[in-house]
Amino acid sequence: MVFTASISGLGVACPGVGAYAASKGGINGFIRAAALEFARYGITVNGVEPGNNLSEGVTMGRNTAFVGGMTKAIPWKAGNSPDVANATLFLASEEAAYIIGTTIIVDGGQTLPKSKDALSDDSLAVMREYVAVPAYRRQLCKCL
Repeated sequence: MVFTASISGLGVACPGVGAYAASKGGINGFIRAAALEFARYGITVNGVEPGNNLSEGVTMGRNTAFVGGMTKAIPWKAGNSPDVANATLFLASEEAAYIIGTTIIVDGGQTLPKSKDALSDDSLAVMREYVAVPAYRRQLCKCL
């Protein structure tokens, strides 16, 4: 079994998304508990935690400045639905048979910065506006 959680579930939070973060955090807890319950049957339970990506659901109805700010908050590159799908397929494959009760973060490095000093690259300069909250929480706040 593979579930979709979110980087908002445990490591990232900001005002206004409490219900969403709580639901995704609940999925993370469920993954661990279900992994223990289903292990005896040879069933693995894992999840993926997507960050912001350029899926239609994320970009639809949002202006280019918003989408541009979102992509600048991601150190590697803005992802898309196939990036998340590939991680999901891996967790459902035989190659992941020994992986159980965990998640794979699929966010292009979005959750990596932990301080404003980690954001020194010019491509991440947009995030400097958000030093009032810890760096690992800024990424989601920028994109909401």
